[in-house]
Amino acid sequence: MEPRWKGKGSEAKALADPMSKIVSQLCTSLIQIDALGLLSGCSVLLAVETEQTELLTRACFGRPIITAEKDKQWFQLGLEEAFYLCYSLRCLKIVGEDNCHKNDVELWQYMKSKKAVFPDFYKAYSHLRMKNWVVRPGSQYGVDFVAYRHHPSLVHSEYAVLVLSEEDADVNGRLGVWSDFHCTIRLCGSVAKTLLVLSINKNGHGAISPSCLERYSIKEHTVTRWSPEQSREDQTTIENETK
Repeated sequence: MEPRWKGKGSEAKALADPMSKIVSQLCTSLIQIDALGLLSGCSVLLAVETEQTELLTRACFGRPIITAEKDKQWFQLGLEEAFYLCYSLRCLKIVGEDNCHKNDVELWQYMKSKKAVFPDFYKAYSHLRMKNWVVRPGSQYGVDFVAYRHHPSLVHSEYAVLVLSEEDADVNGRLGVWSDFHCTIRLCGSVAKTLLVLSINKNGHGAISPSCLERYSIKEHTVTRWSPEQSREDQTTIENETK
């Protein structure tokens, strides 16, 4: 499926300002201000200034929260987003409710306690982000994530992403029977998205600490609905042969 750009000139804008460049600028900016996130339930709150607000928005991390503060803007980051900025990009520090810094292992354990499938979801999220896809929540489409080629203001999402564990199939509880496939694929087709299934294999290394991520393997499968019309003989050819 070809990317569906929003309006004339959107593709040119995306090419002139690649996502890898925007994320790199965000990283540098967050490091300069020694950005500090605060754990809050199943999310991380981050207070930033004008420059970081613009870069977070352009890079599609988190969502802004409206507050009465005029000098700062608050963002709410999802667990995968926050851990990606903290662990993979090393541009964010995170503290708990006790205001003490969390190291990688402590943060990993906290996020696992809030979301049992966090290790698999994070592996999938970081896999796509490292390939410069913009990854956003996909609950409105009945999937785990949606992936955009660039900022959602410029292009529609191309992939509806489901994350499956090869070792813990019961945890996911999806695509267990063919009817699940049919329903999901029909839904994706109705919103012009390709179903992307990311299968995570821990290879027996468990999920004790984030260092295990390096030993995980991931398989990408795109699933589309077969249409009988695509296999019919070309009517023009048949007509010419019968003349």
